[in-house]
Amino acid sequence: MAQPGGVPYRPGAIREFLTRKWNRELDYRLIKELWAFTGNRIPVRFAYEWHDDSNNRFRSYGNENWEFYEDGLMRRRIASINDVPIAESDRLYHWPQGRRLDEHPNLSELGR
Repeated sequence: MAQPGGVPYRPGAIREFLTRKWNRELDYRLIKELWAFTGNRIPVRFAYEWHDDSNNRFRSYGNENWEFYEDGLMRRRIASINDVPIAESDRLYHWPQGRRLDEHPNLSELGR
């Protein structure tokens, strides 16, 4: 049985999905912004930059809607993501690998 998006309901499925994604999207730099929240639902918008194993660069934009069970585990994630090829010179996210630096502009400050 599969949930929307084709990710099957079985132990390890999420880990396998993320492993494939992160093996493809290298040197990942992510910025997320909370749009709102109510009850057990949170919508966010995001952008991230990455490259593939041929060093083709991308910026991915999107929105996510999260819904949680009462115990805090995620019940549902709905995402819309668009990958846009970019040149190395068009990169905006230059912090070292890991957590975004506090002084780095957020999406709103970057005008995105």
